[in-house]
Amino acid sequence: MPDHVHPPIPDDERVACEVCLKEIPRSEAAVAEVADYVAYFCGLDCYDKWQAKGKAQGRARVAPHRSTPG
Repeated sequence: MPDHVHPPIPDDERVACEVCLKEIPRSEAAVAEVADYVAYFCGLDCYDKWQAKGKAQGRARVAPHRSTPG
């Protein structure tokens, strides 16, 4: 059993897009799990901008996936 237990995430939880900061439902966000955190994106345009910035900084490419309520 883990040392800590996270409460269930509400279906209507909103997250901020990593690029434009637009708040969107977590269930509709594109997600990239990066190192020790998760980045949320409102769509592929913002994801592509984030990816281009990371490439310029030497960050490895991370493929997005759709968020699913946990």
